[in-house]
Amino acid sequence: MIKSKKIGGLLGLATRAGKTVLGTEACMQAIEKNKVKLIIIATDAAERTKMNFKSICTKKSIPIIEFLNIDDISQAIGKNNKAVVGIKDINFSNEMIKIINGGEAIG
Repeated sequence: MIKSKKIGGLLGLATRAGKTVLGTEACMQAIEKNKVKLIIIATDAAERTKMNFKSICTKKSIPIIEFLNIDDISQAIGKNNKAVVGIKDINFSNEMIKIINGGEAIG
């Protein structure tokens, strides 16, 4: 639970800082243009969406995290019904990966 609050907080911060790409189409385009450092996909996203993103992220060597549900992601970023978020900033990306892997966040 604490991990999800920290990730949600960082997602909100990254979004306000303009360091995120929101939604499946926008994330796919950003991946193709090598603009994202991390993809976060909702645990309750469609299986086809998960498979598509895992496939393309593996090809492009982009880390992908299946974490939070659609409601939690949407609440954190302030947009409705978003299952996929791309993180464009390497520092936000590294911090989120560290939290998921059991490390400590800033602050």
